[in-house]
Amino acid sequence: MTGPDDDRAGATAIDAPAGAGQRAGAGPGRVIRVVVADDQDAVRAGLVLILAGTPGLEVVGEAVDGEEAVALCRRLRPDVAVLDVRMPRLDGVSATAEIVAEQLADVLVLTTFDLDEYVFGALRAGASGFLLKDTDADGLVDAVRTVARGEGIIAPAVTRRLITAFAAAAPTAPATARAAVADLTPRERDVLACLGLGLSNQQIADRLTMAESTTKTHVSRILGKLGLRSRVQAAILAQELGLPPP
Repeated sequence: MTGPDDDRAGATAIDAPAGAGQRAGAGPGRVIRVVVADDQDAVRAGLVLILAGTPGLEVVGEAVDGEEAVALCRRLRPDVAVLDVRMPRLDGVSATAEIVAEQLADVLVLTTFDLDEYVFGALRAGASGFLLKDTDADGLVDAVRTVARGEGIIAPAVTRRLITAFAAAAPTAPATARAAVADLTPRERDVLACLGLGLSNQQIADRLTMAESTTKTHVSRILGKLGLRSRVQAAILAQELGLPPP
């Protein structure tokens, strides 16, 4: 790691375990490996302090911009990349696009949330979730764990506003995904509609009277059938199509 007197902190990383060349997935009982990227030293240090001090989480790398974040993800194959949306050299949107396209990690984007093109762009790029920078420590940890499970998350305070605003801006879902909705089962359409409301898996399960594990299965099948990268993109599609809530 670079010292406190350096003008610019470089990417910080802990070498991947022997044999690590592909993401193993964050299964039960497995440590979730995280890369953190933020150009503000104090913010990045705070994020690392919270995550590294949490059982079951390991911060394997730190970066000061998007280019370094992508390089670390290529080298270390973490489970989750926590990225600031606004960074020098390569911003969080472009970094997200590269990380997701190469399937290097699931991405959690940190934002002050001003509904600008950065947030919309990261959604298009396949980010698994968004979190406000003023979220407390428990919220950050829960978000990282949720993203590592492949579920995705948006800060609860802005979920519906974000999805609605994004969907209203212009149709963004691929034509193939929009057409594939017709092939969903009635129950899958209900789950998709609930995603459009910004509901969590547990909230969907309660609303549709089924187990949370069943909800997870439905969400996975929906994403597969529609060819979408995340539940956030599925939520936007539901809003675009105006699916009625069940």
